[in-house]
Amino acid sequence: MTIEPLDLVVVADQPQARVRGVNAPAHDVLGRIGNLETRLARNASEIDAAQAVRYKVFVEEMKAQIPQDADRRKRDADAWDLVCDHLLVLDTSIDGDPEDQIVGTYRLLRQDVAAQTGGFYSASEFSVGSLLERHPDKKFMELGRSCVLPEYRTKRTVELLWQGNWAYALKYGVDAMFGCGSFPGVIPEEHALALSFLHHNMVVRDEWDVSARPELFRTMDLMPVEAINMRKALAALPPLIKGYMRLGAMVGKGAVVDHAFRTTDVLIVLPITNISGRYLNYYGADAGRFAS
Repeated sequence: MTIEPLDLVVVADQPQARVRGVNAPAHDVLGRIGNLETRLARNASEIDAAQAVRYKVFVEEMKAQIPQDADRRKRDADAWDLVCDHLLVLDTSIDGDPEDQIVGTYRLLRQDVAAQTGGFYSASEFSVGSLLERHPDKKFMELGRSCVLPEYRTKRTVELLWQGNWAYALKYGVDAMFGCGSFPGVIPEEHALALSFLHHNMVVRDEWDVSARPELFRTMDLMPVEAINMRKALAALPPLIKGYMRLGAMVGKGAVVDHAFRTTDVLIVLPITNISGRYLNYYGADAGRFAS
């Protein structure tokens, strides 16, 4: 479940008994703009701090409902945190330890890791299994739990998140990315214009076909195509989804209502080959645009 902008420092590709991505080297910064930098979490303390940021955004701001124990600890945490790599954006101008500097975060889960640890989070809402089976020669990566503190929801943060995501995808030879993009609220009809625009213009086709799970499927076809005002529809898209559309992403068929997080979710699908040349040129084919 995600909000706000788009979308890790290199971590050794080795099994982790407790938390993946710990004990990363100190020279692992993937990108830097001014006082902001992006990298992977280096230890369990930084992952805990990222969970605290997620709690502020998802629970305190968006009023998500989480398990009682997590709520008591003021952490948004689940089992996937143990196996994902955690992308961070840090404000290095803040005095204190790195844990005090984390202002944004994103979870990344590679297909090979998911296959060994219980699958993808998105599979609880969307039928991603059939998509994976259709592409046995491709490597997929799931993007999830994106959040940024309100005062840092800026273009610079967006650029750094994508810088880190792109560098990570290149490192691991990822062929396609997917993950949930969210609209606020649990009534899809309140987003009829934006959802219908996505349905008529951005829906997956052919080999990339993927749908919401049948028992959760909510139609996105809420308005006829001739009734859609393009400019207003684009303005109604959440920043995360709009950003991915600009990159060349598609959306799966059907939306899913997540009552716990109080969102209406769509599945973003972004094959690497679809990424706009404009953005590849901007960030660099080698992710060197903001590399430190």
